[in-house]
Amino acid sequence: MLRGESSPTPEQLMRSRYTAFVVGDTAHLARSWHPRTRPEEIAIDPDVQWTGLQIIDAPPADGDTGVVEFRAEWIQDGDRGALHERSRFVRLRGRWVYVDGDVR
Repeated sequence: MLRGESSPTPEQLMRSRYTAFVVGDTAHLARSWHPRTRPEEIAIDPDVQWTGLQIIDAPPADGDTGVVEFRAEWIQDGDRGALHERSRFVRLRGRWVYVDGDVR
């Protein structure tokens, strides 16, 4: 998916976006982010090491909308933490894209 292929489900897109953060692929993040909510510049902090992804909830898509709740763990300067988010996705011109999310 990082090479531009479309993801068949919101969950698979979420997994590919996590991988993009791990490897620093801002091009994939930009391609997979809805143009209405995508920031002008996508910066990945090189000091953050992503160490794991847990999908908490990924119900089947409802038509052209979907949600994925996840927890992504990280380490930075010896500190550990996690990002817990419920993300929203839509199908735009036949491709799933990330819209936004609620951090928990």
